[in-house]
Amino acid sequence: MSTHTREGSTRLLATDAPPTGRHSSDGRSAGSRSAGGPAHRDHPAHRAESGSNLTGLGTLLRFMLRRDRWRLPLWVLGLSAMTAYFANAIALVLDGSSLESMMVFAKNPVMGVITGPGYGFDDITVPRFIVGMYGVFLMLGAALMGILTISRHTRSEEQTGRAELIRSNVTGRHTQLIAALVLAVLMSVLTSLGMAAAFYFSQAEPRPFSSVLLFGVSVGSVGVVFAGVAAVTAQLSAFSRACSGIAGAVLAAFFIVRGLGDMSAVQGGDLEWLSWLSPLGWAQQTAPFTLDRWWPLLLSVGFFVLLVVLALVLQSRRDLAAGILPDRLGRPGASAALSTPFALALRLQRSSLIWWSVGILAMGVVFGSFTSAMSEGAGGMPPEILAIMGGADGIVDGYLGFMGLYFAIIVAVFALISAGGLRAEEQGFRTEPVLATGVSRPGWMLAWASVSFLGALLLMALGGFGEGFGAAASTGDWDLLGPTFVGHLAQTPAIWALLGIAFLAYGIVPRVMGIGWIVFAASAVLAFFGTMLQLDEAILDLSVFVHIGQYPSVDLEPAAIAWLTAGGIVLTLIGAVGFRRRNLITA
Repeated sequence: MSTHTREGSTRLLATDAPPTGRHSSDGRSAGSRSAGGPAHRDHPAHRAESGSNLTGLGTLLRFMLRRDRWRLPLWVLGLSAMTAYFANAIALVLDGSSLESMMVFAKNPVMGVITGPGYGFDDITVPRFIVGMYGVFLMLGAALMGILTISRHTRSEEQTGRAELIRSNVTGRHTQLIAALVLAVLMSVLTSLGMAAAFYFSQAEPRPFSSVLLFGVSVGSVGVVFAGVAAVTAQLSAFSRACSGIAGAVLAAFFIVRGLGDMSAVQGGDLEWLSWLSPLGWAQQTAPFTLDRWWPLLLSVGFFVLLVVLALVLQSRRDLAAGILPDRLGRPGASAALSTPFALALRLQRSSLIWWSVGILAMGVVFGSFTSAMSEGAGGMPPEILAIMGGADGIVDGYLGFMGLYFAIIVAVFALISAGGLRAEEQGFRTEPVLATGVSRPGWMLAWASVSFLGALLLMALGGFGEGFGAAASTGDWDLLGPTFVGHLAQTPAIWALLGIAFLAYGIVPRVMGIGWIVFAASAVLAFFGTMLQLDEAILDLSVFVHIGQYPSVDLEPAAIAWLTAGGIVLTLIGAVGFRRRNLITA
């Protein structure tokens, strides 16, 4: 090797290698002496470490705003538009007498589980009805906004390697996390203001504005809190899907705790305090237009601060692209059970499916145990509630049939998340190695779809069994187990139809997979509130959840079951054909 070559290699190594901290006898670093350049204290990486942990915050925040130039306004305008729809539709449809009837329905213990305690319903007004009946759904939307925003800008960036490029510049250790949290808070603030404006200028004419603003801020506070939850879960696992999944499980747990507390409050029970254990409950306890309490939001602020501190501590104790929870080492060689695309898809979704199964089964047992209380309290219920629930003699069947619909909507969330996992595999460049083997594109997509379809079926079966078991155990009538199981299981084709829409979008234009969530949200709102809003049958039929029937209180519709099942399968097959023809996202 020539002298010139050796000198060039030495200069390159001395310039690019990180400083070692070893010094020569004359006090200069080895790198400085070899290259004749600046001392190691001027190296960009060292400057970032010696500076603030938030170095580059403003620049990175502007970059995130640039990336979310479409997502941010869609979230804000979407939730604001939903508020405007509820406020104007309710004000136009409900008059004085019909509003009184809705008040009676809203005080049903079942609606307490879903919507909340219903503050001010004894002296019902349109603004109070909107806040009490629809507020929780806006809160869930805000919570998802916070979770997905944090996951997108933290764990997803690390998983794809982009965070390493950002950290190679002059940025602090916590800059990316704090910037994502600032963005999530900003989105929540804009959402609060947008919802307040949409509500204030609606046909409902809510007054005063301070109550309207309190409602908007209470919804936005839920988005802020769950952004903090996602900031913590992003430190636990090395995968963005796990980050979002754990945060979603926390949201579901808080929703259940809040629901049990509010059901107890409506029934005059002793478990009302459970509502104070949930951020959703804190937001509802502000009671806009009734109590107008701002102080419960201090609980949300305090909890958010604790979550941020915990997230920063956890981030300081892990390596980049790693998680606090260690990855288990796999076997040196794959077992024969993983020799098929279906087995691989099942293995990749196994953890999520197990946790959902445990949660759904537990929910079924808990909600089923309230059947006895519903039956015993039927005699004191108003006639309007009894008519909706099937009369005093049919109150049990009415409750169990309604819960079948309720579980179908919950399981549909799992199904759409499962479908989205297929796109995450492609974006993470893990689909290409699978297809490099003898697996075809349609074969891989249909294998993943099969796991999603069968997973939804399994969860509905577990929900039906848990609900039936809880109902039978609480009432002593074990004949309820079979019909309840069948009623829940029969709702599965509605979920399959949503899966068909999602997989169709993935196979042809994966960027529009969000259409599945839009159809889901519209279907859920129509199923829950379409009848109360006195909407036409043609509009109600747009929901995938209204066609099957709420068995055992309402007979099943075999034709609807067949059409929804066929629709889900056919749409998935068309998506598989499209996936075969479109370009694959590659590294």
